[in-house]
Amino acid sequence: MQQKVWLITGASRGLGFEITKAALASGDRVIATVHSHPEALAAALHHHSNLFTAQMDVTNEAQVQQAVRQGGAHFGRLDVVVNNAGYGLVAALEEATDAEVRQQYDTNVFGVLNVVRAVLPTLRQQRAGYLINISSIDAHGAFPGWGVYGSTKFALEGISQGLAVELAPFGIQVTAISPGLFRTDFLGPDSRRVASHPLAAYDTTDVGAMRTDAHHLHGHEPGDPKKLARIVVDLARIEQPPAHLLLGKDAVVFYQTNVADRVREMEQWLPISTSTDLDKA
Repeated sequence: MQQKVWLITGASRGLGFEITKAALASGDRVIATVHSHPEALAAALHHHSNLFTAQMDVTNEAQVQQAVRQGGAHFGRLDVVVNNAGYGLVAALEEATDAEVRQQYDTNVFGVLNVVRAVLPTLRQQRAGYLINISSIDAHGAFPGWGVYGSTKFALEGISQGLAVELAPFGIQVTAISPGLFRTDFLGPDSRRVASHPLAAYDTTDVGAMRTDAHHLHGHEPGDPKKLARIVVDLARIEQPPAHLLLGKDAVVFYQTNVADRVREMEQWLPISTSTDLDKA
């Protein structure tokens, strides 16, 4: 089995940490990037001989380029890139400030594009490679209070589809993974952020409940992150991986429900939708 070189963003905790561990356990080599303190991650992984850690704030393009260069020089090639770094903002769209929205997009969307621009010259030159973008169940519908976060994942799905068609001629494959709720620290206080200027009008709505009660889900999520990590490692060795992959029963049910609703609405309005062509002469 050919040894692969991975680059994983947001590797210090959650899904990124589990994917890093699973890749190392499979015998692969990993460039694990973190927002800060890469030495702490190296220690947590017992200074594994196949591990290279680097500091990478994905919103800092120069730092992204530097980390990719350092990792590439250390291992000599790059095979799999996992765009995992990100966080969630709990806020009604109205109450999220401009700064909060821009920061959410800087990390979850523009940060991914920074990484993509940094790694693609190497992957194109190799005429081989695999991009895995960690999307979310929120990319396939709406949850109250998660509209801003969900919109970044809608964007990531679109970016993934665009990359797939543009990179196919170079032998580079792309998968967008949409996890449901997994038992990580995503809903914990260190990863979940709440609107800094909440509006009282939303206090008695589902948005208000999400602002105050989302943390109660923390530690009770149904998904096993270790199982997800093993699937991700296996995907890297599949000849034709999926373009989209839902992970978690909750993600599948949510997707099926939303697709069925959209199909019903489309069929209901089909006469109007098909009435706009120019009349034949």
